[in-house]
Amino acid sequence: MYKSFLTRSVALSFACIAISSCFAQTANKDAVLMTVGNTKVTVGEFENVYHKNNSKETTGDTKSLNDYVDLFVNFKLKVKEAEDMGLDTAKSFKDELMGYRKQLAQPYLTDKDVNEKLLQETYNRMQEDVHAAHILVKVGESALPKDTLLAYNKIMEYRKRILKGEDFAAVARESAANGDPSAKENGGDLGYFTALQMVYPFESAAFSTKVGEVSMPVRTRFGYHIIKVIDRRKAQGEVLVGHIMVKTTPNMTNEDSLNAFTKITEIYNKLKAGAKFDELAQQFSDDKASAKKGGELPWFGTGKMPAEFEKASFALANKGDYSAPLKTKYGWHVIRLVDKRGLASFEDMKNELKGKVSKDSRSQVGRSSLIAKVKSEYKFKENLKMRDEFYKVLDTTLFEGRWDGVKAAKMNKPMFNFNDKVYTQTDFANYIKSHQSKRPKTDIPMVVNQFYKQFVDEMAVAYEEARLDQKYPEFKALMQEYRDGILLFELTDEKVWSKAVKDTTGSKAFYEKNKTSYMWDERADASVYTCADEKIAKQVRALMKKKKSEKEIVAEVNKNSQLNLQVESRVFNKGENEYVDKNWNPGTSADIRDKDGKTVIVVVNKLMKPEPKSYQDSKGMVTADYQNFLEKEWLESLKKKYPVTIDKAVLATVK
Repeated sequence: MYKSFLTRSVALSFACIAISSCFAQTANKDAVLMTVGNTKVTVGEFENVYHKNNSKETTGDTKSLNDYVDLFVNFKLKVKEAEDMGLDTAKSFKDELMGYRKQLAQPYLTDKDVNEKLLQETYNRMQEDVHAAHILVKVGESALPKDTLLAYNKIMEYRKRILKGEDFAAVARESAANGDPSAKENGGDLGYFTALQMVYPFESAAFSTKVGEVSMPVRTRFGYHIIKVIDRRKAQGEVLVGHIMVKTTPNMTNEDSLNAFTKITEIYNKLKAGAKFDELAQQFSDDKASAKKGGELPWFGTGKMPAEFEKASFALANKGDYSAPLKTKYGWHVIRLVDKRGLASFEDMKNELKGKVSKDSRSQVGRSSLIAKVKSEYKFKENLKMRDEFYKVLDTTLFEGRWDGVKAAKMNKPMFNFNDKVYTQTDFANYIKSHQSKRPKTDIPMVVNQFYKQFVDEMAVAYEEARLDQKYPEFKALMQEYRDGILLFELTDEKVWSKAVKDTTGSKAFYEKNKTSYMWDERADASVYTCADEKIAKQVRALMKKKKSEKEIVAEVNKNSQLNLQVESRVFNKGENEYVDKNWNPGTSADIRDKDGKTVIVVVNKLMKPEPKSYQDSKGMVTADYQNFLEKEWLESLKKKYPVTIDKAVLATVK
């Protein structure tokens, strides 16, 4: 894949010379190390970058330092050119940088202590699977108090009936019309689940309810639930299995589909007869990547594989046990258990958990805690009477999403503040106008209160976000990294990456000038026939003498068994197939006995002499080399445009 096809985020990470959070301390950090055009670079700026991008072992090495200076200079030249071209003033650049800022700010806009506790809680819960059933009474998050009370009373009525002895499943089926529709079929049974698989309030209620008990009502965005915990079990953990796969596709003919089933059945029967699983996988599995390892797959846990594959894998009790043939969307499989293990340690799973928790509703706990801290730190004060004045100026147009704010036009009194930053009624009115949407008609004061809470919370977070550069030097440095990275990407894409892809004429001219750099080695156009035994090999040779085609030979020989003959026909490079390598001449080889007791016949149709690859065949390599050529030329022109001077004496002080 050439550089022009790199994703923006990957390109940034490679294109940027990162600005580090680990600020090196040096006595002369303000000394000017180099100038690039009229831009001065201090020792401190360079050391920040140098220490981030080099290990402790290499930072003391003179050659490593000099090599890095060259990289740094090239980076600075490109950024300088981008700035002089005004790319940093373009709206598209500013919008993109702001988008990255919002992403980079997220870890700072939450309470890290609370988040750490949430991570530990999530991990602790993942040690168990809970089997539970529920009954739901739907009620919207913005429902009127009277409707909320009706829903609560209804769910409590269901709970009382169950506690008096009524069957939970029967009551759940009765509730399906106004609750969870699936309860009509499953009686509310949700099966087993663990942390992060249900909404957070529901999960918390399930994990805090004892087996056999029915919880008190719990409110989620869906409504009120009661939960009956049926069972708890230790989490399944992860499993290591091998598999033998016979591939199927949706558009397979009936004959090919039957052949696939026949083949997996024969393999399974060989396994039952004592054949080694690893050897069968190497010989017959269509999953070539795992076949090389005897069919072994990477470790996986719940949700990582097709459901039927996962269920069969975890059902295997002892190492070495194997399943009967089973079907997935990929084909037929026989699975063998290699090993099982529990969940990874908290430290090993921490980064994965952070990502999952950040996307889960429990992340709001950390946000709420941050907002409370912001209010305290920045001396938040509010006047709720100013909020209550909106009860009179909002009308039913709000529920249609078309409130125009005319009635609030003259309202501009202060509502709340963070330090000296004051938010007025005008700000609040504009917030309502920009955030309104069609919604069911409800109590206006309640809607105003909801809008007000959202407004205060968002302004608290925004106030904190605007001060991240002042509070956190590492955040400021990271923003500088992304700024320079975006500039570098845009300009390099224009001057090198996209240019090399689009400039077909220049690319072809470069190829013609350097075509001897893109050569095919000598290759063999050959077919490798792998026969189950000598008898099959004899049958194959007889059919070859009759001038039968490869397809006809396979059909005839595999009439009784799909395992009799396997054929691979293509152009082979040296080293790709040991049997072709040993018979590197046109013609048909003698019978070759392989390590598995099979008989191999190699037919080399012709040898293809070394020759330059066509432009099309070598296009990827040509484009990459042409990009390097263009970049080298571009850098030479930048060095002439922006003279670079380096103070060697100052460079010697870099640590």
